[in-house]
Amino acid sequence: MLGFLVKEISMKIEHIKKNYGNKKVLEDITFEVENGQCIGLLGGNGSGKSTLLNILSGILRSDGGFFMMEETDLLKNEKIRAEKLGYVPQNTPLIEELTAYDNLRLWYSKQDIKKELECGVLKMLGIDEFIKVPVYKMSGGMKKRLAIGCAVSHKPEILLLDEPSAALDLVCKENIGNYLNEYKKNGGIIILATHDVLELPLCDKLYILKNGILKPYEYDGDVHRLAGSL
Repeated sequence: MLGFLVKEISMKIEHIKKNYGNKKVLEDITFEVENGQCIGLLGGNGSGKSTLLNILSGILRSDGGFFMMEETDLLKNEKIRAEKLGYVPQNTPLIEELTAYDNLRLWYSKQDIKKELECGVLKMLGIDEFIKVPVYKMSGGMKKRLAIGCAVSHKPEILLLDEPSAALDLVCKENIGNYLNEYKKNGGIIILATHDVLELPLCDKLYILKNGILKPYEYDGDVHRLAGSL
């Protein structure tokens, strides 16, 4: 089990904007999420999905808008944002020379690592299988699972994921998918940028980001229609 249960919450993204010079990358991005839901962000390369996640995580500044949770704008409150959010970017932020265990020690106490490896999130992600392996010797799937394990060390209520299963094999995708489903069951909120149709069933709502504009999308299993919409 994950060891937490999120109370009834809702999260609102309102009027987020981002420009690079004269180019509007994000224009009036607005949507709402309830606890236990996953929002899927779809879009072609360069559509702005990573930019939006970087803004929500505090890495980038927006040119306007709000990220509201329990009447707090997380874009303006760094302390609460750090408590509420976990973020896994495309490039895993791990220290290559360190083992999985030593990377985890940057985020967990020794006692918490032991507990989580036995029956918690680190066990669920299969990190116990490569706990002594240095990062530079890991496969892409191992790195991604370890990055997720680090990101959720403080039991965040919101998890931002940028293509978490890109280029991974089916076993790794299943391990990550099982964890994310459990995270949702415990009331966590997920915002997921993805190109992988296998991740779409995880999503409760889907949106397509195109030309800076976010629009709802109903996926009916027709991959060709989806590709055309992107």
